[in-house]
Amino acid sequence: MNTVKIAPSLLAADFGNLQKDIEMVNQSEAAWHHLDIMDGLFVPNISYGMPVVKAIAKFAKKPLDAHLMIVDPDRYIQTFADLGVYLLTVHYEACTHLHRTIQAIKSSGMKAGVALNPHTNVELLKNIIGDLDLVLIMSVNPGFGGQSFIPNTYDKIRTLKQMIKEHKAAALIEVDGGVSMENAAKLINAGADVLVAGSSVFKSKNPSGTITELSRATNT
Repeated sequence: MNTVKIAPSLLAADFGNLQKDIEMVNQSEAAWHHLDIMDGLFVPNISYGMPVVKAIAKFAKKPLDAHLMIVDPDRYIQTFADLGVYLLTVHYEACTHLHRTIQAIKSSGMKAGVALNPHTNVELLKNIIGDLDLVLIMSVNPGFGGQSFIPNTYDKIRTLKQMIKEHKAAALIEVDGGVSMENAAKLINAGADVLVAGSSVFKSKNPSGTITELSRATNT
């Protein structure tokens, strides 16, 4: 059975005890640590910068999946590579020369992903889908955690899955925003390969157990 990857978003972790939450993810059935990097310009919020990423990298035993919600992400590609990030995702809306940015990410030794805001059509990726390792569908407007899930996400996932098949591409589909036990199975059935979960994991009474439940959501 093809199990979905769960990538807990450390933005929802306890920053007063970050090491404890990172070690919980290390010992759980999660596949990746998801890092939300916000600059206050591309999105109306600021998250954490390089010193915190460096601290996370020190304790993380699973791959780092970094989502850059920033303008001009090219400036920081090498920095994230040097910090040991496994997969770097940039926003379609933030890249003037997307192909060049993707090639730069790959040249630095990382996997390359592209994120789409809720209003951005997946068809815009058809000329570059073969170059991507991952497409991140935002199921909320980026910038803040704990938002409500946008229902047309399911159709976007199905359309994207069809495009990936038609182009014989290998990109994974990641979904970020409002992911919970209520919609996990439906997202996986629509074609999602990776679920980013923040509040639903870190605010649950048993975060590790919630990760396990999410990863097996299709069985329920």
